[in-house]
Amino acid sequence: VYVANTGAGGSDYTGFWFLAGHLVPIPGSTVALPDSALPGEVLFSGDGRTLIGTRVGPSAGPSFIDSFRVGLFGQLTPAPDSPIAAQRIGPFGSAFRPTNPRQLFVSNAHDGAGLGSVSVYHVARDASLTAINGSPFADNQTAPCWVAITPDGEYLFAINTASSTVSRYWIAPGGSLTLVGSTPFNDPSGLRPFDAQVDPSGRDLYVVDAGAKAVSIFAVAGGNLTELGSSPFAIPGGVAPFGLIVN
Repeated sequence: VYVANTGAGGSDYTGFWFLAGHLVPIPGSTVALPDSALPGEVLFSGDGRTLIGTRVGPSAGPSFIDSFRVGLFGQLTPAPDSPIAAQRIGPFGSAFRPTNPRQLFVSNAHDGAGLGSVSVYHVARDASLTAINGSPFADNQTAPCWVAITPDGEYLFAINTASSTVSRYWIAPGGSLTLVGSTPFNDPSGLRPFDAQVDPSGRDLYVVDAGAKAVSIFAVAGGNLTELGSSPFAIPGGVAPFGLIVN
């Protein structure tokens, strides 16, 4: 298990072994980051061989992506080119393609109004990252902060926090993206949508609404989304959500 830490005490990635229901720190696993890095997301590839971390800050750039090979006992070895310069400002949400751990998708959130995009990288065996031809792929929305991919690896959804829309892309076999369209939320006022997950069956997309303290739910049909009529659903206790997992 790796976590991304940020705050006044400094930023880093730190690893743990998950043993018998407990988290045990991995000695020497902490990777220090600049205070301005503002790590946004850290995740493993589906085969567990690569770990990626996005540096969201500083707000005006430059922006970077960290990439590591994962050792047998969880220790990290930086890729030869890590960190790499992100293609656009504010790399934020990221996801490996469920059907191909060598394809990485990263949203770019801080380019400005109407300039959101998603970058696609090929991940080499040494964890080096190379942007594919045509990347980044525009979504013509503002602040795509999180991405989610259907379990079959066919479609990617980008959550546009400032536009309160969900951009829908078809993913070609080589990883290139074709924008299908952007779906608005039922009632976008004050939502501030953030993290998103597609359930394992591929039937529903769940989105946390940090501003409205709710969760929005969309039915998924290929590359089309239809928000449930009763969505969004309030969070019990009125707490503001940030991330979620669907099992």
